[in-house]
Amino acid sequence: MHARIPDERLAGLLGTGNGLSTADAEVRRARHGRNDIVEAPPPTLWRLLRDTLRDPMLWFLLGTAALFAWLGDRVEAIILLVALVPLLGMDAYLHRRTQASTRGLAGRLATSAQVLRDGRWRPLPAGELVPGDLVEVHAGEAVPADGLVQAVDHVQLDEAMLSGESLPVSKRPWSVDADPADPAHWVAAGTRLLTGQLRIRIAYTGGETLYGGIVRLAVQGTHARTPLQQAIARLVRTLLIAALAICALLAAIRLSQGHGLVDALLSAVTLAVAALPEEFPVVFTFFLGAGVYRLARRQALVRRAVAVENIGRVTCICSDKTGTMTEGRLALAHSDPALGTSDAALLGLAALACRADSGDPLDAAILALAPAGADGLAQRRRVFPFTEARRRETAIWQQPGAPALAVTKGAPETVLGLCAMPEAMRAQWRERVHAHADAGHKVIAFAARELASPSAPDVEPDAGFVFRGLLAFADPLRAGVREAVRACRDAGIRVLMVTGDHPGTARAIAAEAGLGDGRPVVATMAALADADDALDGVDVVARAVPAQKLELVQRLQRHGEIVAVTGDGVNDAPALQAADVGIAMGGSGSQSSRELAAIVLLDDNFRTIVGAIAEGRQLFRNLQSSFAYLLMVHLPLVLTAAIVPMAGGPLLYLPIHIVWLELLIHPTALLAFQDPPPSGRMAPVDRDRRATFFGRRAWTAIVATGLAMTAAVLLAYAAGADDAERARTLALATLVLAGTTVAATLSALRSRAARVIAFAAPASLLLLVQVPALAAWVHLRPLDLHGWALATIAGVASGLVAVLFTAGARRAGRRAHVAPRPSG
Repeated sequence: MHARIPDERLAGLLGTGNGLSTADAEVRRARHGRNDIVEAPPPTLWRLLRDTLRDPMLWFLLGTAALFAWLGDRVEAIILLVALVPLLGMDAYLHRRTQASTRGLAGRLATSAQVLRDGRWRPLPAGELVPGDLVEVHAGEAVPADGLVQAVDHVQLDEAMLSGESLPVSKRPWSVDADPADPAHWVAAGTRLLTGQLRIRIAYTGGETLYGGIVRLAVQGTHARTPLQQAIARLVRTLLIAALAICALLAAIRLSQGHGLVDALLSAVTLAVAALPEEFPVVFTFFLGAGVYRLARRQALVRRAVAVENIGRVTCICSDKTGTMTEGRLALAHSDPALGTSDAALLGLAALACRADSGDPLDAAILALAPAGADGLAQRRRVFPFTEARRRETAIWQQPGAPALAVTKGAPETVLGLCAMPEAMRAQWRERVHAHADAGHKVIAFAARELASPSAPDVEPDAGFVFRGLLAFADPLRAGVREAVRACRDAGIRVLMVTGDHPGTARAIAAEAGLGDGRPVVATMAALADADDALDGVDVVARAVPAQKLELVQRLQRHGEIVAVTGDGVNDAPALQAADVGIAMGGSGSQSSRELAAIVLLDDNFRTIVGAIAEGRQLFRNLQSSFAYLLMVHLPLVLTAAIVPMAGGPLLYLPIHIVWLELLIHPTALLAFQDPPPSGRMAPVDRDRRATFFGRRAWTAIVATGLAMTAAVLLAYAAGADDAERARTLALATLVLAGTTVAATLSALRSRAARVIAFAAPASLLLLVQVPALAAWVHLRPLDLHGWALATIAGVASGLVAVLFTAGARRAGRRAHVAPRPSG
């Protein structure tokens, strides 16, 4: 809540029943603005186009498609334009959903309020409230702005959407000697009154409210391009510059060799078609789409496709407690009846102390558990409702042919004080209360007494009660959470529970979930130093408010963590927006959390996150293998296509050969490396958020393989140099067989698609080379046994150098699983 009272706004008003005049309200509105807590900019076509066309990757695809169209290769141009459609559509969709998410944030706000203006109470639109207004809120209504409590009557407030606290909270009127920062005296916009009546003096409106701050942080957040996107963009840019330079150099050399302008242009165009790296963004988009589909099968709905990449890089999960690790409801944890009272009798008596129309979740939970017919033929004659001062509620029941019965429930200390019992017994019950409270339970005590008069008394009985027992309630842990936490720890992923709850409650839930190996270290944000390393070893952060959750995410990111945040409330919105991956609960989550999150769990199951991370990590491995294949194959293709003509020979590859090779390369890159995650473990991931797509060893393996394949193709070409068509055929056969070997090595032929492609490529080679009519059509010549042996040995031997890449990946995997990062 707010740390100070704005005296300049409330001077002369605090502690009084005075309202504002219309003239005074107008002056204050001019100074502080309207109470517009959520201000959504109107969606415009220009803003949508500006946001959509901001990604350089889209411009590259568009420019490359135009280049292919200009070169006359309409098939390639159409493929690139088709690949543009989902990328453009995704940006437009996200822009629209950002507008919808802002509207969703307004869903819990009051639209009107009862305000004391000009000496009389009247309804006004909530947007017209100003600091200093006296407002009355009734049960079931939302609080319209932030303010100080002036008067209360049996108040219980739902603050779950702001604080994360699952249980209703009570409030106390503010007095001059009270602590201004005590949240018991403050109410905030976005909360809802469950029971009673409340009068508040408005102190903050609009963007100055806590809810307004959440909205501002949420809508101002940006989603930076992911490291993988940046790495791919750098790779594509480098390859594009190199390709254009080689093409220009080749054209100049052919002209200088006297081959003429047409030959020079044809050489450059053919090399450009082979060298331009259009496959990389297409493969990236395709793999993300496949990842979205596979995560959906795991009950994880991906709202931003790039989150499939980011979730695979996650090293730390900041999980909300209420509704994420727990079920977000009150459940009976322990029934502790007094001697001579059974569990069923205690529940029946507890039901008599509850009201179905109270709006109190605790009453609803008790009534749902009570035996049928607990009230028998008795009739409720009177209720003395709960107040903060009395800390109990008493119901008077008339029993047929028997004395009236008074049943009371409330804080254990209060109820025990109404009962006559030995001090030793009272001390034992207090110990039981403390034990339940230390376990994170909400403890309610019950007592009853018969009344001498059959009629309901005018004064609440305050003595002579017989203690009947305790009921302890808890927000139960979700099924599978403990196993999911263990799986994260085994994979080197830190799990940090963040909650607005009391440290004791948070510690009990964390221990049950297995955080800190059952002995969690709990800290509050207030107790943590500003240094980022103060979070080392902490398993639970309690008493965290929304802005602190955002600060926590940013501190973890500065410390090198790739952070995923799970949540289901409005209070989680800024952290969900700032995290590398925001994960919302689809069933219990608020609309705002679902709109702002990158991933929504359809089954609200924490353990689904583990499967999603495994899929994301495997996606990264699959994409690495696909890109490695593309680089290993394109390097010899481009080099040999340039070297032979530069050396004065004829064009090694004609346009038809490039088309054929691309028809082999594209489906291989897209389909041969779609492996599922290995059962029972996760693929390794580089923890360095600044890491490039390939490490030094991987680049060494890629370059070594590409150069080995280049040498093999050139040697095969030289072996048939006395006949241009035979030399071309040997070179093409060697390149195709080397590329097939690379694909088989990187994919390990684990999938059916990889095995089909490994058969189809050599089959197409055999068909185009050995069928004379087809060979003549594509300017090749059938090979004899000696030629096939030469191409096979050269191709397979050079392609097997790719084993260096897979061996490096296996070593990285062993390191990741032998020494996972401690969970903290």
